Amino acid sequence: MNFYVRRVAFYIVTLWAAISLNFLLPRLLPGDPAAIMLGKLRRANGGRPLSEETVKTITSILGAEKGMSLWDQYVAYWSRLLHGDLGVSSTRYPASVGDLIAAALPWTIVLVGTATVISFVLGIAVGAWVGWKRGTALDQLVPLTTFLQSIPYFWLALVLVAVFSVQLGLLPIVGGYDVFEFPAGPEWSWAFFMSAVQHAILPAVTIIISSVGGWLLGMRNMMVSTLSEDYVVTAEAKGLTPRRIRNRYAARNAAIPSLAGFGIALGFVVAGFVVMEQVFSYPGIGKLLIQAIQGLDYALMQGAFLVITLTVLAANFIMDLFYGLIDPRVRHNG
Repeated sequence: MNFYVRRVAFYIVTLWAAISLNFLLPRLLPGDPAAIMLGKLRRANGGRPLSEETVKTITSILGAEKGMSLWDQYVAYWSRLLHGDLGVSSTRYPASVGDLIAAALPWTIVLVGTATVISFVLGIAVGAWVGWKRGTALDQLVPLTTFLQSIPYFWLALVLVAVFSVQLGLLPIVGGYDVFEFPAGPEWSWAFFMSAVQHAILPAVTIIISSVGGWLLGMRNMMVSTLSEDYVVTAEAKGLTPRRIRNRYAARNAAIPSLAGFGIALGFVVAGFVVMEQVFSYPGIGKLLIQAIQGLDYALMQGAFLVITLTVLAANFIMDLFYGLIDPRVRHNG
């Protein structure tokens, strides 16, 4: 019980620090969201002055905190946050930050989450087999996958686009679905689902190729180390079948350390592969974050960073509790 109390207290303090830091960072950056929005409207208006009503409206929405003390802003920030209000986007005014993130979040979770799970399962399964067959030709998979992992994933994405989209014309280049076939946006239909799957193949393959090598290498090394443990030697002396020794004794115990890494990887699912989403113009959190940075949209940046931080902390918290259940040593030493 002490272990779980300590972990809960640690993550509560970490959550408070992360949210407070998320509050401070945009206010330390130069620029004023209201002034930026008014400048964009003036340029769109051909340089002519804006009406007094427009200036008051923009200032009241995006510059409401001007003149408030930092502490009052901090209290107001927590009040809005507890009510689910993340502010208004200046680049996509009058859309709220919450609505924009809610629209982009499912794309990243489904794509990056599915690709992460596939790469983990593939890496663990192949790594266990390579470790079991150590010293054979299968060991050549380790340097091959490690080399593929060392390639920058955005460069790999460009190569895949050049080969499968530009030269062969087999897969679409950009987007999350065919905007010409579905001009009204996403819908619940089989045709839309197949279009989304087709557009997700290249980004998913990029993620899998870029990450499977780490899981394979880690599992292979843990498998080799586990095979020399006393309980595995005892199982062999008892005359148990090689399949049972591999699956029940070696692979299951060798996979335990990888579960902690998998939990951290799941936490970063929402952060996604930011540059990869930009390469494929995929409508996820990564692309939304880049657009916010390019447009100096502080409210949208703040909201995106907050969601990413919360998901990372939540995933680590769940994996800490889960790891404490499957490994008693963590509860006694943690």
